[in-house]
Amino acid sequence: MAFYKEHDVIQLCIERLATIYGQSVRLINSRSVGGGCINHSVKVNTSVGDFFLKWNAECPPDLFLKEAAGLEEMQSVDNPYLMIPKVIWSREADELPGLLLLEYLQPAATISGFDERLGRGIARLHSKTASNYGFHHSNYCGTTIQDNTWTNSWPEFYAQRRIWNLVQQINSSRGLSSGELKVYERLVEKMPQLLFHPTIPSLIHGDLWSGNYMYTSNGPALIDPACYYADREMELGMMQLFGGFSPAVWKAYQEEYPLPEGWQKRIPLYQLYHILNHHLLFGGSYGRQALEIAKAFV
Repeated sequence: MAFYKEHDVIQLCIERLATIYGQSVRLINSRSVGGGCINHSVKVNTSVGDFFLKWNAECPPDLFLKEAAGLEEMQSVDNPYLMIPKVIWSREADELPGLLLLEYLQPAATISGFDERLGRGIARLHSKTASNYGFHHSNYCGTTIQDNTWTNSWPEFYAQRRIWNLVQQINSSRGLSSGELKVYERLVEKMPQLLFHPTIPSLIHGDLWSGNYMYTSNGPALIDPACYYADREMELGMMQLFGGFSPAVWKAYQEEYPLPEGWQKRIPLYQLYHILNHHLLFGGSYGRQALEIAKAFV
């Protein structure tokens, strides 16, 4: 792929905006903003409004198409508590960089009551259900592809599409000992006994840590999704893994959509997926942490 400068990518967006709005669009200015460690992120000020642009010339080709689909799926929920940024344009990476152009959400000046709205909004998101577990297509958690093949059993989906899928990827890229593989094999076999509680396929954000929500002038917003339909407790595991959600968020969630008895005991098991994913992406001590969790459940 040819080397592209930020100005070139912004110009692509200006040309696209002219097509969308049916008029000449003028770039006023642009500036880089925080947007994670994977992609370039830019606020673009134009004569037809402000936009948020993410782009990457070295990402999986369909990364931004799948993110756009996740945003649109969350937008389909009637949710008065949350903002989901509107997708303006997404394009696949080919000879040109992949990109995602969104409406710009203005950060909030005050956040009174926003924790409660966030909790209720996440609960309302989880109220959207499907007939099976999975999603309309594969997508990404970070840059790790997620197999979202529709499955009617949640223990099977979590065991095969999430845990065993990652274990195989880690074994291929980093290597696992025969002892480690046996632990994960036993865990996968035991999953029906570990996840015997009643579940409903609920729409989840899929990668909900403190860096993937923000408080805007119009309320809390969710960004950077890795959506699929899952046991909603899967979301709560990620929310607890790195912190960043106040007691008011959890209280509001429980009031809006009470959790079943025993959910807290399953949190470490659900956190295992994200810890394994961090091990795949970053290495370090995540592998040891994941193995300790797996051993605790087998």
